[in-house]
Parts: sequence; C-alpha cells; structure tokens
Amino acid sequence: MSTDALNNSLVQDWGDKVILVVEDVDTNKIFFDAALRKTNAKILWAKDGKEAITLFQENKIDLVLMDLQLPIMDGYTATREIKLINSEIPVIAQTAHVMSGEREKCLEAGCDDYLAKPIRLQILMDTLSKYLNK
Repeated sequence: MSTDALNNSLVQDWGDKVILVVEDVDTNKIFFDAALRKTNAKILWAKDGKEAITLFQENKIDLVLMDLQLPIMDGYTATREIKLINSEIPVIAQTAHVMSGEREKCLEAGCDDYLAKPIRLQILMDTLSKYLNK
C-alpha cells in the first residue's frame, strides 16, 4: 500500500456516527481516544459490560468496540445483551486473549469482527471503515 493510500484510509469523517468504546484499561482508552479523535465521531465510554448496556439503551449507537475481559459483566455477556436489543449494530471485539478458538468464541457471542491487542492503528481504522462507511 502506498503512503498516500495509507494516510487516506486513516483520515475518516464520521461526524454523524456514535461509537461506544467499552474498555476498562486507561492506556487502551488513551489509544482509542487518540485514534478516533480526528474522525469527528461522538465517542461514548463504558468501563464495564453493565454500563455498556445502559449507554446502548440510552443512545443511538452506530458501532460498539467491546473489550471482552471486563469487571462486573464481561464483554461476551454484554455483547449478547446488546444484540438482543439491536442485532443490526456491529460489535467489534477487542481482546488481548489471542488463544486458539478465541475468535470463534467472540463470533458465537454475537460479535461481528475481532481485533487482537495490541491493536495497530491501520487495522483499527480499516475495520471500523468496513462497518461505518456503508
């Protein structure tokens, strides 16, 4: 991929989109904040699965970035609940657990896609583009 093509794919204007980021680790929040700031998307933050479900019910969400290892309610359970509320909203799992079968477990829980941590900016933007640029 050329440098121009790479830079173009990193520049997105999602000013009309709302992304719910479910993440309990501060350093990961900093990464997502930096990565998504220039997209103009509205970013909502949840620190656990229970809070994610509440925010999902109270807002019009376009996409969910779901950590799987969370306090109070894990991301698998939260994803199942969110998909019961609205099965059309894409949920992208993001996890440091990259063991064999993890991707399948995510998809079985209702996730539409899967990102392994540490997440590379290019892969994050390409994955989000696939769902938000329809």
